[in-house]
Amino acid sequence: MAKVSMINRELKRQKLVKRFYNKRIELKKIVKDKDLPMEERFKAQIKLAKLPPNSSPSRLHNRCKVTGRPKAFYRKLQMSRIALRDLASRGEIPGMIKSSW
Repeated sequence: MAKVSMINRELKRQKLVKRFYNKRIELKKIVKDKDLPMEERFKAQIKLAKLPPNSSPSRLHNRCKVTGRPKAFYRKLQMSRIALRDLASRGEIPGMIKSSW
């Protein structure tokens, strides 16, 4: 199980990304627009830099919904390989059985 503080930190980042998403998109459009004057683009770039660093989507990291583990994460199932194997072994995932040969 991951540390609770790490899971909470990731949740905080998700909230920040959601809150500043539209503002970040608008500022990026201004910065990339070559038709606007250089001063206006520079001001937009400074505003973008003043936003909280954790509001950037690239700061997000996928974590297992069951254990909070950050590595070996399956996006489709939203869980780590270890949690997936444990649930499959207990028969809690319909249609999934442990292979044997």
